[in-house]
Amino acid sequence: MPVTPAPVRRVLVSGAGWLLVALGVVLFPLPGPGLLLLGVGAALLARHDPWAAARLEPWRRLALREAARGVATWPRTLTTVAVTTALGLSGLLWLWAPPQPAWWVLPAWTWLPGGAWAGVSQLVSGAVALGLTVQAHRRFHGVPEALGARGAGASGASGAPQDAPPHRSRGRSRGRSPDRSQGRRSGAVG
Repeated sequence: MPVTPAPVRRVLVSGAGWLLVALGVVLFPLPGPGLLLLGVGAALLARHDPWAAARLEPWRRLALREAARGVATWPRTLTTVAVTTALGLSGLLWLWAPPQPAWWVLPAWTWLPGGAWAGVSQLVSGAVALGLTVQAHRRFHGVPEALGARGAGASGASGAPQDAPPHRSRGRSRGRSPDRSQGRRSGAVG
């Protein structure tokens, strides 16, 4: 079996990444895998491009932390499974394609846009999301440190998550200084 040289492999992986990002952007408004394709495309780009890896890393850590939170307890796990299943099965509505109801006040083109293929992609997206939920449960359920210091949500000295996306600021709230808030906790009036 012939081995693909590294430069050719890099071009192929980058090309596939950009193709998936473009498809994700096009499919994003429709129900289905638009966001998933964007994520997979960005992950492929991050394998060879440092700028893509640097921009993807905070979001990767945030996704891992939120996956851990979604399966941290049995009620959260069951809720995640129920919502994921319901959203995936909503694709059956597109496959059934009932006529537009009389109470639908929006234009006709807004009733089940995308046709049967949107329904298929919704079902596939639901199956993938359910699989990811099962994987998150196996990886994170019953592992309290998954929400803490293992790179999936560690907090620094300021209390702000270190993995927050760069545009978010999660510092102290409502402009209180540390001295004033400490004084209130100890019973002093300030």
